[in-house]
Amino acid sequence: MTTPVLRSLRDLRHLTPARVGLGRTGASLPTQALLAFTLDHARARDAVHAAFDAAAIVAGLDAAGLRTLRVSSRAENRAEYLKRPDRGRMLDAASEHLLASSLHNPCDLAFLIGDGLSPLAVNAHAVELVRSLVPRLAAIKLGPVVVASGARVALGDQIGGLLGARMVAVLIGERPGLSAPDGLGAYLTFAPKPGRTDAERNCVSNIHASGLSYDEAAFRIAWLVREGLARQLTGVTLKDESGLQARLPP
Repeated sequence: MTTPVLRSLRDLRHLTPARVGLGRTGASLPTQALLAFTLDHARARDAVHAAFDAAAIVAGLDAAGLRTLRVSSRAENRAEYLKRPDRGRMLDAASEHLLASSLHNPCDLAFLIGDGLSPLAVNAHAVELVRSLVPRLAAIKLGPVVVASGARVALGDQIGGLLGARMVAVLIGERPGLSAPDGLGAYLTFAPKPGRTDAERNCVSNIHASGLSYDEAAFRIAWLVREGLARQLTGVTLKDESGLQARLPP
């Protein structure tokens, strides 16, 4: 039995959205490839600056029977958010007071939904992902879903700590790429508190129409949540072995 091989770069292009085998006209790209690149670059820029529809997200979560809270980071506008990442990692004074003064029962898992670097992704995918995920977490005590404007991933550390959550799940828009301007990422951190590092998180990324489906992403996230809570850790010491479970016979 012989192993099939790719006959040309054209075959490879059917297997990846990466820009390979584009050809050339003289020393330049062909016009079609250049126009496609320019369009995808414009879509990525638009995704970064898209308006965050927090009201629609809250309405969708309310319709799913989930309690929500709205907060903001210290970034006062989008320009400041992009120039000062540190301000997206901390709540503004009013939001910090809201979470600190509200009555919250300790929970196993709190959600933060934040705009991140692609509000477009969050607007499109966050509510549907939560709807797919929550039924898989039936045995886990959930806290409120916090919807945050001007959010970076680390904002979840402060929010999770204020809510008394054992773990926080941050659903946030990823940095747009030239093939996926609307990718959503999920970041899980056990024992959240300010000062946690990215090495202490697990990430499930590339959630969008041409990437991970809601069901597949929810399966992976739920597995990591259950294992992280059971082992009391997340990050580089918790490997995603959800695929092994998926292949086991029922």
